[in-house]
Amino acid sequence: MKVLISGATGLIATEVAKQLEARGDTAVRLVRRAANGPNEVEWHPERGFIAEGALDGIDAVVNLAGATTGKLPWSKGYKLELIESRLASTKTLVAAINASESKPKVLVSGSASGFYGDTGSRLALESDANGKGFLAELAGRWEREAAKVDPSVRLVLVRTTMVLSRKLGALGRIIPLVKAGIAGPLAGGKQWWAWISLTDEARAILHLIDTSSATGPYNLTAPEPATCTDVVRELAQAFHRPSLLPVPAFALRLVFGEGADELLICNQNLNAQRLLDSGFEFTHPTLKQAMAWVAGK
Repeated sequence: MKVLISGATGLIATEVAKQLEARGDTAVRLVRRAANGPNEVEWHPERGFIAEGALDGIDAVVNLAGATTGKLPWSKGYKLELIESRLASTKTLVAAINASESKPKVLVSGSASGFYGDTGSRLALESDANGKGFLAELAGRWEREAAKVDPSVRLVLVRTTMVLSRKLGALGRIIPLVKAGIAGPLAGGKQWWAWISLTDEARAILHLIDTSSATGPYNLTAPEPATCTDVVRELAQAFHRPSLLPVPAFALRLVFGEGADELLICNQNLNAQRLLDSGFEFTHPTLKQAMAWVAGK
């Protein structure tokens, strides 16, 4: 297969490309400069430009472009960048697909668990309504842009949650604190944190490309629910360190502003059943297994 990938330098897209190439497929990366070789395509989504023939021979498109939500605190200007980076990229890709004579079979387009807003104690299902809050509104708009793709193209929306990585992503700031023995529960630690390992995140995206019956939204989350306390405790245990120093909610809000409530304090508890029912098997189904992998074990 030839798979066109946006956001190609990002954490998830880099792993998707790595796994594609490991199994003998071709990853074609969208780049914001002149293309360097046949496996790169120039584009500038902020002005709606994508190189002519970008979709020629492409079997699938994976749309993961967008500024990171983890850059805290969010200024007004950065919130605008979070919005525009996702919407402009999706509009540009959808327009190119719709105008192409040889359309890809599937578009896997990014979304986020923030779609649901604060889930409370319930497990959020893909059939649930769009929630409230900045990230919920952003995810809803992102999905609606992707839904404008030609109906002949199978559309999959991947609602990504906290991705556990060995270096970057959600744990990038926490791991150094854990190693120093100064980490602990955030804002009481009782809030639900849905999670998935980077390995399984990319594997799930490839699985949904390959599964011809897969369509619509999928929660990309591990099947084992966890609280913030669970996540920090298991990470600390994997590194053989204590996790005793709590961080109060007011301190998080003081340092991280609105993003503290949207990313760290709110509940994100997602149901993985639809992904499991599609035939996907997790490499790291439990938090203990995932954190052991993060710690390099």
